[in-house]
Amino acid sequence: MAAESTAFTPLTLPVLPLDDEVVLPGMVVPLDLNDADVRAAVEAAQAAAGPEPGKPRVLLVPRVDGTYAGTGVLGTVEQVGRLADGDPGALIRGRGRVKIGAGTTGPGAALWVEGTRIGETTPDPLPGHVTELVKEYKALATAWLRKRGAWQVVDRVQAIDDVSALADNSGYSPFLTTEQKVELLETADPVARLRLATRQLRDHLAEQEVAETIAKDVQEGVDKQQREFLLRRQLEAVRKELRELNGENGKDPAEESDDYRARVEAADLPEKVREAALKEVDKLERASDQSPEGSWIRTWLDTVLEMPWRERTEDAYDIQGAKAVLDAEHAGLEDVKERITEYLAVRKRRGERGLGVIGGRRGGAVLALVGPPGVGKTSLGESVAHAMGRKFVRVALGGVRDEAEIRGHRRTYVGALPGRIVRAVKEAGSMNPVVLLDEIDKVGSDFRGDPAAALLEVLDPAQNHTFRDHYLEVELDLSDVVFLATANVLEAIPEALADRMEIVRLDGYTEDEKVVIARDHLLPRQLERAGLNADEVTLDESALRKLAGEYTREAGVRTLERSVARLLRKIAAQHELGERDLPFTVTDADLRGLIGRPHHIPESAQDPAERRTSVPGVATGLAVTGAGGDVLYVEASLADPETGAAGLTLTGQLGDVMKESAQIALSFLRSHGAELELPVADLKDRGVHIHFPAGAVPKDGPSAGITMTTALASLLSGRLVRTDVAMTGEVSLTGRVLPIGGVKQKLLAAHRAGVTTVIIPKRNEPDLDDVPAEVLDKLDVHAVTDVRQVLELALAPATNGTRREQAPVAA
Repeated sequence: MAAESTAFTPLTLPVLPLDDEVVLPGMVVPLDLNDADVRAAVEAAQAAAGPEPGKPRVLLVPRVDGTYAGTGVLGTVEQVGRLADGDPGALIRGRGRVKIGAGTTGPGAALWVEGTRIGETTPDPLPGHVTELVKEYKALATAWLRKRGAWQVVDRVQAIDDVSALADNSGYSPFLTTEQKVELLETADPVARLRLATRQLRDHLAEQEVAETIAKDVQEGVDKQQREFLLRRQLEAVRKELRELNGENGKDPAEESDDYRARVEAADLPEKVREAALKEVDKLERASDQSPEGSWIRTWLDTVLEMPWRERTEDAYDIQGAKAVLDAEHAGLEDVKERITEYLAVRKRRGERGLGVIGGRRGGAVLALVGPPGVGKTSLGESVAHAMGRKFVRVALGGVRDEAEIRGHRRTYVGALPGRIVRAVKEAGSMNPVVLLDEIDKVGSDFRGDPAAALLEVLDPAQNHTFRDHYLEVELDLSDVVFLATANVLEAIPEALADRMEIVRLDGYTEDEKVVIARDHLLPRQLERAGLNADEVTLDESALRKLAGEYTREAGVRTLERSVARLLRKIAAQHELGERDLPFTVTDADLRGLIGRPHHIPESAQDPAERRTSVPGVATGLAVTGAGGDVLYVEASLADPETGAAGLTLTGQLGDVMKESAQIALSFLRSHGAELELPVADLKDRGVHIHFPAGAVPKDGPSAGITMTTALASLLSGRLVRTDVAMTGEVSLTGRVLPIGGVKQKLLAAHRAGVTTVIIPKRNEPDLDDVPAEVLDKLDVHAVTDVRQVLELALAPATNGTRREQAPVAA
C-alpha cells in the first residue's frame, strides 16, 4: 500500500535558502533577486547551465532560525524578470524532493551541495482506504476554500488525482506554520503525507469553527445587553411619566411587590400562612430599594411560596405489596419490617373509619433504628418510603453542632436559611415524606446550642403538628411526616430524645442471612461494577459462606461486600491478562488463591496448643460494642510470692464499673474458696493480675463479671476453660448471676466466632425470643442463676486430680 521510493543519480546544486518559508514540489513561487542569497543561487545555476539546453536548477532549502532542513526541493528557474512592484525577480517551480548530502564547490558565490533525488510512486489502482483519504482531503479543502470565497481554486483541487501532488498542494495553505510545512516536506511517503495534510486541515477547520462560535456568542450577548439596557431605560421613563401624571410623589408601587402579592393570593396557602405572607408583602411595598430589609423579605416570600403546604402523596395501603417490597429489598430485619407493616395497617384502618386527623394532627410515626454499622439502617429508610409510596429525604446529622441547623436562623442574620427539617420538606415537595435523620447519635453541642434539644419538638408526635422554624415563623404541621432516625449506639442519644422515639434494634445478621444478602443483593451490584455478567462469574454458596464466616467477622455486610468486590476485581484482571477463562464458578477452595488466607478462623478450629484457652486462667466472654457484638477474652495470672506484690492489678483500659466487677469476682472467690475447693490462700500473699487484650479499646460494663470469676477459678484450680464456651453476666458478692443487656448481639457474635456453648443469666431467658431460630439451633445456651453453675459448665475436668503447683502467666 505504501508508496515505493527510488533513488536517482546524485545531483550537485546551488542552495537557495528560504528563511521561514517552505516550497513544496508542484508549487510556483516568485522570489526577489534583491536578496543576496537568492541572487547568488540563481546566478550560480545560470552559470552552471551555460549554453546547454534546459532550465537552470537550484535547491530550495528551508532555513529555520539559521538551521537548514535535511530535505530540500529541486527547483527550476522558469523566468527571470521584473516582479509586480518593479523589483528584479525570478519565477521558480518546485520539481521534486532532494535528500541533502555533503557540501561541495561550484561556480559563483552560492553554497553548493550534493543531493539525491527522492522518487515517489503510488500503487495504481489506489487501495480503498487511500481513496477514502483522498475524498476526505478534497472535501475539507473545498469547505475551507468556499469559506474564503476561492471558488476558482476548488475545481483545480478537485482535478488533482495524484496522491503526492494532492498532499503537496497543501503547501499553499496560509494557516500552516513553517514547522508544519517542513514536516510535510520531510515526509517522503505520499499516503502518510496526505494523511498528515488532512489532519492539519481538519484541526484548522475545527479551531476556526470554535472561534466563529465564540465570536457569534459574544456578539449576541453584547446585542442582548444593549437591547435590555435600552428597554429598561424606556421602562423607567414610562413609569416616571405615569407617576407624575397620577400625582404620586416619590412612592413607586414596585412591580415586584405587585407580583409577590399576586403570587401569594394565587397560591393555595393555609390561612395563617397567607396572612403572614401578605403582611410581608405590605412591608416590601413600603421598603425602599436601598433597604436590606427588601432582600430579606423577598427571600422569605420565595421560601414560603416554594413550600408544599397543600401537597400530599397518597399512601400505598397495599399491605401485602408493602411487605413484599420490604422483603425483596432487605433480607432479615423482621422486627423493623413488622413494625412498618403494623404502622401501614393502622393507617389504613384509621383512614377507612374517618380517623385520619384527630385533634388537628395526623398519626405520624417516629422510629429509631439502632444497630451497628453496615446492617442497612440508611437504605431501609428508602425501602420504607418505597413501600408507602412516599417521597424520601435524607438529613445527615453527623457532626451537626449548631441548633440553627434544626430550627433555622433568625431572618435578621446575613445568609439566614430555614432549618434542615424545613428544607427536607421543601425538597420532598410534599408534607408527608419519609425523613431519615441519619446518625442522630453523632449530634454534638457547643456554644451555638444543642441540636439534640432542638429535635425534641420535631420528634414528639404530640407537639410537631405546630412546629415553628425560626426562619419561617409560621406553624408547620409535621405530624404526617414519618421520621426515621438511625444510630449506632443507643446510649449516645440523649434520654429525653430517645423517649420520644420507638426504638427498633438491628443487632446484625446471621451467617445464613449474610449468604442470602450477598447472593441476592451484593453480588449482582458488584458484578455490574466489575464489568462482569451473571453468567460469567458464579459464586458458590460454600464460597459465600466462607467469606461471611472466616474472611469477615462483622454485624453488617459492608466488609463482606468489599470482599466480594475484591474477589470479582481479581477474576476480571486475571481474565484480561489471559490467566483465567470465563465462565468461572468460585468455590470455597478457590478463595485462598484469589484473595489470600482467611483472617477470622474460629478459636475451636485452631491448633489446641495455640488456642488462647490452652492454659488455665483464660476465659471467653461476650461484649457489645458500637460495631455490634464481639468476643472478649479475659486473662488472669498470679504473681510470684517472693515479689511481695500483693493486691489486684487491672489492665486493658477498663472503666470504673468493670474494675468494680473484678473486685467483686476476687472477693467472692476469697470468701467461697473452700466451698469451691480452690486454694484461696494463694490470693492472700500473691498479687492477682487481670488483663483484657486489645488494650487500646476502652471497655466498661458489669457483664464480664462471671467471665473474670471463671478466669480466676481456672487459674487457681489449674483446670482449663472449655474452648467452645463463652459467657456473659454480672456477678454479685453472693455469687448470684444478674441480668445484662445485648443478649441478641452477644449470641450473634458467639455464633460468628464459632462458639457452640453460651452461658447467660437465667433472667435473660426472655431475650432469647429475639434471637433468630437458626442461631439458637446451633448454640447450646445455658441459663444460670449462680456462679457455681457457671464453673461447673465452663471448666474442663481436672486431668491429674490436683491443681498445678504454679499457674503460668496467661499470654
